[in-house]
Amino acid sequence: MSVEEIGAAICSHLKTHDISVVLSGGACVSIYSGNQYESNDLDFVMSDYSFKEIDPLMEKLGFKRTMDQRHYEHPQCFYFIEFPPSPLTVGEEFVKKTVTLKNRYGRLVLLRPVDSVKDRLAAFYHWNDRQSLEQAVMICLKRRVSLKEIEHWSRNERMQEKFKLFLKIYKERKIHKF
Repeated sequence: MSVEEIGAAICSHLKTHDISVVLSGGACVSIYSGNQYESNDLDFVMSDYSFKEIDPLMEKLGFKRTMDQRHYEHPQCFYFIEFPPSPLTVGEEFVKKTVTLKNRYGRLVLLRPVDSVKDRLAAFYHWNDRQSLEQAVMICLKRRVSLKEIEHWSRNERMQEKFKLFLKIYKERKIHKF
């Protein structure tokens, strides 16, 4: 199963038990970059949850919580599942809109491409994670995103200089792409 298929199966299963989750992190990059970047985990953010509620639902799918306490593994699945703490934010901004993708395993709710770029840039901006900068560029090369929205968000994050570096790299790669 692909990241998108596993994500839809988990998202739909939890939704049938009134638990809403949103996929974020590297798995969104995998989906939006056409697997140019491959994540080995799926990060689902949800509000008002307890692991007492999640454990039996994940066990029905064959996933067991690991010693890490937020991670779930399945013996036949390459990916592990994580439930980072809420709220759903990109940097200091609350995420208000999401995207839903449908496949034969259900519906997957995930960050919009532009919010996925912000999520990756937040890691670059605040922790100097160059791999996350590369992932943000990958998404922009494969998906239509509003650079104006990203610039405005970057200003609010007080990261105008790092935004300029992101934009420079993106424009250089976009020219060489064709």
